[in-house]
Amino acid sequence: MDPTIFTPQYLKKTNPRLFRLISQAADPEDLRGRIIDYSFGAEQKALEEASHEDASFAARIRDCGIILRGMLKPGSEQAAGGFSILQVLWDLGHDLPRPELTPAFYADLLHLLLGVKGQGPRGSLDAIHLAAISASGRKAALIRTRQLDSLWDEVDRRMNAFPTGLGAEAIKRRKRRREKILAGLGGNLDDWHNWRWQIRNIIRDLATLEQLVKLSPSQRAAIKAAKEHKLPFGITPYYLSLMDDELGRRDAAIRAQVLPPMSYVREIATIDDSSCLDFMGEEDTSPCDLITRRYPAICILKPYNTCPQICVYCQRNWEIDDVMASGAFAGMERINEAIQWIHEHPSIHEVLITGGDPLVMGNETLATILAQVAEIPTVERIRIGSRTPVTIPMRISEGLVGLLAQYREPGRREIALMTHIQHPYEITPETAAAIDRLRLRGIPVYNQLVYTYYTSKRFEAAALRRHLRLIGVDPYYTFNTKGKDETLAYRVPIARLLQEQQEESRLMPGLTRTDEAVFNVPRQGKNYLRDRGYRNLLSILPNGSRLYEFHSWERKVSQEASTFITTDVPLLDYLERLRKDGESVSEYETIWYYF
Repeated sequence: MDPTIFTPQYLKKTNPRLFRLISQAADPEDLRGRIIDYSFGAEQKALEEASHEDASFAARIRDCGIILRGMLKPGSEQAAGGFSILQVLWDLGHDLPRPELTPAFYADLLHLLLGVKGQGPRGSLDAIHLAAISASGRKAALIRTRQLDSLWDEVDRRMNAFPTGLGAEAIKRRKRRREKILAGLGGNLDDWHNWRWQIRNIIRDLATLEQLVKLSPSQRAAIKAAKEHKLPFGITPYYLSLMDDELGRRDAAIRAQVLPPMSYVREIATIDDSSCLDFMGEEDTSPCDLITRRYPAICILKPYNTCPQICVYCQRNWEIDDVMASGAFAGMERINEAIQWIHEHPSIHEVLITGGDPLVMGNETLATILAQVAEIPTVERIRIGSRTPVTIPMRISEGLVGLLAQYREPGRREIALMTHIQHPYEITPETAAAIDRLRLRGIPVYNQLVYTYYTSKRFEAAALRRHLRLIGVDPYYTFNTKGKDETLAYRVPIARLLQEQQEESRLMPGLTRTDEAVFNVPRQGKNYLRDRGYRNLLSILPNGSRLYEFHSWERKVSQEASTFITTDVPLLDYLERLRKDGESVSEYETIWYYF
């Protein structure tokens, strides 16, 4: 893919019929009707003429026609601040300059117009394409079996490109890293397995970090700037041991979790009022201190407002002062008031205790909170939101698990752990053992994946799900990366997540792909991406960003539900970034046809 081809001239060359329509139209309004008729005509022709082999392209024509017609609506133009795809086509057809339009814009529009004609890139997984079978009966079954064997061999090969922390080489590598870190911090093996030692020895400064792990110049500069601007930063010794001695792609996702890029630091450093970072509008959904409520039967309780380390793209970075900051514990008086609020709202049947990471509180405090929540007669499920199985797996001790299990009452109350394992390379024997301890006491563990750039390579997320299931973790949600300005380096186009779900995840056995792909709508909650009825693609903006309108989950139960309009990552920019990282962009080219 050569981005230099995406020009107005190439757009005209590949769409001669459309541009003849433009030359014949009396004015833009006349052109609007002509393009609508043109797209309907292409769709009707495809339905009448499509063979079995062409069925997918008939569907592409239909989908692209719907999207194009939606973009031509006056309401879409209004939502785009007056930017009009119709006017762009009119101007290009009359050789009027539009200097603000980028190659990323032309690339997306080009593929949309090609799709209306039933053209564009074919399936990016042609190497594992399942051909039509003309035979029947047992012969057909045997042919199909050979195809499926070939298909899975290819899928397996691609997933194996992403090593876990369970392999023999990874275990040896991490053992050497552990020894180096212990030597640098003056600890021993008993210390290493003590979760409180891990917290006391969180690495917070650049000098110590550089003694224990090799950093790239850009990583070093960004951490230095983060410290200068007093941004939260810290890494547990255990998690640091998951980083490789050599710089490379294998541990890129792990480094990206906790080493902020310079773009993040610069954006955050210019913000005076941290409340503007509240992307999800939690202040507007907090009826009581420490409580967030967006849905009828569940609420969030936040007793502890920090973590042993901070994920760079944390949803609640606006609330967190520092890693393990003093004063992070809300205090029992405020916690009691929040729990009393839950008592007073019997419609609440689930409580998610999160923060911050509540499992870095001591057992006594945690037990006090759990006991009070469990006493609420309407609460049927208590969830604990914690990343300690990944950041300090030794925290998930038999003692802690026994404490949590006390509040289980089969048929009456469930205790569940919600965690965030981001990449196969984070899955280690220590994490697997921690999960096993929980499950053996009847505590299920669910994973919430944030679909960032560092997890978005072909079959990368599929490999994660595969290994999550093997250690006993159920994939639960896959979150589209939130559209926060400071986390642009992590963001992935919505189209890529949709592509991943349908072209990669769909090939996995059912129990491996139990997660739901969602877009979190600020102030409203989760929007299920599998349902196109909850979003509209309104326009392609001049920089190539797609402009989406998201509908609230309340749409089916309330006529007053509002919508949320947001811009996405330009697809061409994302593909170019993949190319620069050594990926074959041809593997991803059907991305244009996920809306």
